[in-house]
Amino acid sequence: MSVNAKVVIVGCGISGIAAAHRLVNAGFQHVQILEATARCGGRIKTDTLGDNIVEIGAHWIHGPTEENPVFCLARQYGLLDPETLTPENQGVDFEVSPHQASNYFSSSGRKLNAEDVYPAEEMFYGLIYESSKFESQGGEPWACVGDFIRSKAEQRAAEKWKNIDAATRCLRLCVISNMLKVECCFNGAHSMDEVGLGAYGLYKTLPGLDCTFPGGYEGLIKNLMSELPRDLVTYNWPVRCVHWNNTEKEENSLMIECDDEKKIAADHVIVTVSLGYLKKHHSTLFSPPLSLHKLHSVERLGFGTTNVIYVEFDSPWWDADCENIYLMWEDEDGMVDQVPDVQRSCIKKLFGFTVLKPTERYGHVLCGWIAGHESEYMETLSEQEVTHTMTQLIRRFTGNPTVTPRRALRSQWFHDPWTCGSYCQLPRKRLLSPGPGEHDGASAYRWVTFTTSAGVVCWRGYSYLLLFHRSWSTPHWVERS
Repeated sequence: MSVNAKVVIVGCGISGIAAAHRLVNAGFQHVQILEATARCGGRIKTDTLGDNIVEIGAHWIHGPTEENPVFCLARQYGLLDPETLTPENQGVDFEVSPHQASNYFSSSGRKLNAEDVYPAEEMFYGLIYESSKFESQGGEPWACVGDFIRSKAEQRAAEKWKNIDAATRCLRLCVISNMLKVECCFNGAHSMDEVGLGAYGLYKTLPGLDCTFPGGYEGLIKNLMSELPRDLVTYNWPVRCVHWNNTEKEENSLMIECDDEKKIAADHVIVTVSLGYLKKHHSTLFSPPLSLHKLHSVERLGFGTTNVIYVEFDSPWWDADCENIYLMWEDEDGMVDQVPDVQRSCIKKLFGFTVLKPTERYGHVLCGWIAGHESEYMETLSEQEVTHTMTQLIRRFTGNPTVTPRRALRSQWFHDPWTCGSYCQLPRKRLLSPGPGEHDGASAYRWVTFTTSAGVVCWRGYSYLLLFHRSWSTPHWVERS
């Protein structure tokens, strides 16, 4: 490929920026990024809540080790706390890390003893570990992670908890419902019934304790952008269609048509749009349309919504050493991870909160997590409705009718027209069955690039990482892709 070739990158998220870096550093002279919005960073988005810096998009560096390119870049730019850089922090094995201090509250307004919750947590995380092993065993005796968890939990509860009182047993089953909601947030899924059992084990963790950016994740984006030519990005230029040649005619080139009907010729195009956007717009984004087996890949990969809701308080109602807060609904002993009436009770999908630490930096701020269709409906509520709902929720679970948030802030990734959700997951096996012209479900992971006589159209980012790197939607894999 000649360094004089013109390369157009669609999207200025972390993947598009990383692609531009690789090309510019390799000596390419004609690189252009077309960004639909007025900002760069994509789903890396930092905001403020009062005087506090909070993340609307990506939160952590998962696995701060030498294997993680985001960690290496953040260290290079001086964006991390000193303790994050210690060998001790980087050497922590995530799977055997110490239990984080947590507070547990019930819907009847009781603060629960951690000892009453631990047996259910231990059982659940044991089942999660077992769920991750089916990928290497080559078989899927259950259709999805949800079915496996419920089936095994019911069986083991009958064996191990047969001599405990009914109320304690009911509470523990409610804890498992709560843990299923946690997993929905981790996987960007409406229900763990959507997540394939064999595919679940494809998630790979890196060692080291997850860490954050004290000055905000967008600091990484700003540093990366400062190393690129100033005129490389064109903002507020949505791409309407990529016209590509799938024939052998040499004279046809790639053409990018923008919303203002302006057309840009290119030798190569790198498309970094989210999988959610691709699912919604693939029929008009490419001309001619993508082949059937590529469309099947787009359609069968899962893409869902996880949102955050920040709430700030004048004083804490949780313990000083608390890292996480979990909310147990006492009518959910059926091990459920979705609510029957989304519009009336969407807030029941919120499993709890992460406590922002250190307190000296953030004050008394909690980050609530909610996934699935309930999360998408939450986005339609006004800011006042969200604040009121959170106030009533917290008062109910604490049993304190005077607890009142000072302010609240939430993300709205599903209704963002350029993301259409948060991130992806690998679905149930039946959704990965062979399509026309395919030999097996694995072909759903092999559509990253296709070559034309005039050039190459390829995908990077959240779509790509699932197809090659065998990981979930974490920024370090997106950047590496």
